Amino acid sequence: MLLLVGMTVLSCANETSYKKVSPQEFEKIIAQEEVQLIDVRTPEEYKAGFIEGAENINFYEDFKSKIEKLDKSKPVAVYCKSGRRSEEAGFQMIGESGFTEVYDLDGGFLDWEEYQKSK
Repeated sequence: MLLLVGMTVLSCANETSYKKVSPQEFEKIIAQEEVQLIDVRTPEEYKAGFIEGAENINFYEDFKSKIEKLDKSKPVAVYCKSGRRSEEAGFQMIGESGFTEVYDLDGGFLDWEEYQKSK
């Protein structure tokens, strides 16, 4: 009986996933067709530069209502300037909004730009 309960808890825990990933890993993840790429910075930050294919959903303005339009069953890759807002966004997406798989760019757009320059 205990084994059955333990297996149930583990299988439920695996239904959702939040993971911080390096720019190298992020690049591989966003190359997948089904991944939804979300930039949670302000529109001004987004206009100054963004990752190709990213949808801008400002974390500070109507974030909850706007992410409800996304497909919760598909993976989501999020980023911001340095990683703080995207971490909050990712936890909110997993914990409150029912998303199942969220990848957060560790170091944000700043680290992404450095990685792109080093290639």
